[in-house]
Amino acid sequence: MDTTDVVETLDKLVADSTDHHYSPYTRFDWVDELAEEQWWMTPDLLTVAGTRHARELDEKVLMRLSKWESVNFFSLNIHGIRELLIEVTRRIHTRGFELPSEFFHRFLGEENGHMWFFAQFCLRYGGKIYPDKSLPVATAEEDAAVANFLVFARILVFEELVDHFNIRMGRDALLHPLIREVNQVHHDDEWRHIIMGRKLVGLLYEPLRERGDRELRERLDLYLRRYITASVQSLYNPTAYRDAGIPEAFAFREELLRDPARVAHHETFFKRVIRFLVSQEIITGSPFREAVT
Repeated sequence: MDTTDVVETLDKLVADSTDHHYSPYTRFDWVDELAEEQWWMTPDLLTVAGTRHARELDEKVLMRLSKWESVNFFSLNIHGIRELLIEVTRRIHTRGFELPSEFFHRFLGEENGHMWFFAQFCLRYGGKIYPDKSLPVATAEEDAAVANFLVFARILVFEELVDHFNIRMGRDALLHPLIREVNQVHHDDEWRHIIMGRKLVGLLYEPLRERGDRELRERLDLYLRRYITASVQSLYNPTAYRDAGIPEAFAFREELLRDPARVAHHETFFKRVIRFLVSQEIITGSPFREAVT
């Protein structure tokens, strides 16, 4: 397999990471407090956007909800980063990962910094990090090639979702400058991780494609579409609804997840990664369209 393009891309990413290195521990001027009655998240990124609740709830309630959904979003980042740190560390400088290992060193350092500043935000302004209550999409692969592919495909899906939110909030003048900055700084690193992730996912999938095993490819397709669905569902946190003062939080979550108006938002969140995975013939289409057909 010709890896010239992958090598050239990784070299450029390593150089860019080195040129733009910063210390996360001194990067931010943490304010003493953030007022609750302000937007902590771009309004149309809230899980109520497009539903009757976005119209019927008082703006103060929506602002409180934006606080706790922002804390939930950063908490999800912490848990997602923890997984990818573990999985990438297991593979750095191992057979089959000789090419990306130099980049992995930068990747691990940057992601560790991201986890630290997301935790700082949650603890300083929310007083807590929401626990990880997501149900894992089961996989127990004895086939190392399949396991490696799924690890980096999951990482890519996670990072593409996060980056969509980061880009929107990093540019949103409605938000406090610190909230914008945290999101923008994360995006400034994540674009490199996403480029690397796409190259690596394509590289790891090719040997699986060449096996000619239709059943395996169908299984991977289903797994990734279910993982995308599980990822979006993690945004709907009943504890965040309860913290925002919304009664019957679990029923509220179920109503939102069933609302057809949310499908278009979910499609937008994952538009880039779904388009990539479909173009590579890794998945057959969007899981959200299937949910309403």
